[in-house]
Amino acid sequence: MSKIMFDYTKSILERVSFDPVLFSKELEKAIKTLLPYELEQLKEWLTSFIIEKPELQPSLLIVNI
Repeated sequence: MSKIMFDYTKSILERVSFDPVLFSKELEKAIKTLLPYELEQLKEWLTSFIIEKPELQPSLLIVNI
């Protein structure tokens, strides 16, 4: 079940990446719902995803990378 939630979270974040404010809000929601090891996976994914989208850089502060 947790893999499904993690994949769902990634797909939501990918879909809202056009808007940095909305992206940050969805990221905050994800942090509240994911398990600790999933958060680590999310941080790794987020680091590589944001390389292509520099306007999302401030969202890294939300996950404390």
